[in-house]
Amino acid sequence: MELQGKNVVVTGAGRGIGEALAREFHARGANVVLADLRGARDVAATLEGAVGLDADVSTEAGNRALVEQSIEELGQIDLFFANAGVGTGAGVVETPEDDWELAMNVNVHAHRWAAKYLLPDWLERGDGYFCSTASAAGLLAQIGSGPYTVTKRAAVAFAEYMAITYGDRGVKVTCLCPQGVNTAMLHAGDDALPGGNVVKAAGDVLEPADVAVEVADTIEREGFFVLPHPEVAGYTQLKAENPERWLGGMRKLQRSVMGS
Repeated sequence: MELQGKNVVVTGAGRGIGEALAREFHARGANVVLADLRGARDVAATLEGAVGLDADVSTEAGNRALVEQSIEELGQIDLFFANAGVGTGAGVVETPEDDWELAMNVNVHAHRWAAKYLLPDWLERGDGYFCSTASAAGLLAQIGSGPYTVTKRAAVAFAEYMAITYGDRGVKVTCLCPQGVNTAMLHAGDDALPGGNVVKAAGDVLEPADVAVEVADTIEREGFFVLPHPEVAGYTQLKAENPERWLGGMRKLQRSVMGS
């Protein structure tokens, strides 16, 4: 896919990976709508021709409104990047139900709701591109957070389902699965992403701009997975070949970093 001249929507674009993605797509000539609860308009103001929208993707109505408003602004949507995410929640016993619900809504259902309103046009045209930010946790696990592990795994599964189900009908899919990225979520403390220190200890912490370049390169060659941390592929292979060894290694990492 050539990004030059394409109409692109990025959620969670007020900061972090989403902001970096929007800036990279804009630099490659795309027409960009940035959406977030806050901050998207400020970022858009720094990008000539970009549009910032306030959007709450934690509800179906919010996703429908975002798709409709973006079509009003762009004429049509060529690529939708479901990047918004939350890192709430800890253990199964400790995590309030509201945190589970928020994680499911933003990290999983938002992808489904967006696709629900994007697919009719894409299937009619025989062309569309759905991208999502999941996590290395979606392929592996997030020590310290049940909701993050479960929802990011589901995000990967949904991206795979989209690629399988609609790939022969012109819909392309790319799924971003990074490990540590230098964002507010990673550094916000245990309330935001329990086990964040584990992520930092597991490998390099990359800059969002560098991740965005790799994402854009992958989209241009229409690849499925973006794994900015190459070791994640090795961990995933080990998990498939020897799950007991992998689980033992994860418990060892948990003990070494979290002391439990």
